Amino acid sequence: MFNHIVLFKLKDFQNDRLKSEIRDQIKNALLGLKEKIAELKQIEVGNNFELQAASFDLGLITRFGSFEDFETYRDHPEHQKVVGLIRANTVDRAVVDYLD
Repeated sequence: MFNHIVLFKLKDFQNDRLKSEIRDQIKNALLGLKEKIAELKQIEVGNNFELQAASFDLGLITRFGSFEDFETYRDHPEHQKVVGLIRANTVDRAVVDYLD
């Protein structure tokens, strides 16, 4: 399996309510990819427990049957729409990819 893990740090927002709404919007958009991209075998998205923590705000874990399946997911138009949403609302990300 090919595993793709990403952590996202959201921009500063006017208030916690708006930050929470944007975080949930990104989470739901990512989770929605499972129904749209067949190569995506498993997806988990989690909000950081503490909204005002200095750490990252959102974590993504995805699994694919192969690196080629990941490439299909990465380049898929539905994924690219979510990437646009994420880029518009984040300031940092960290990525780990590995085979198991």
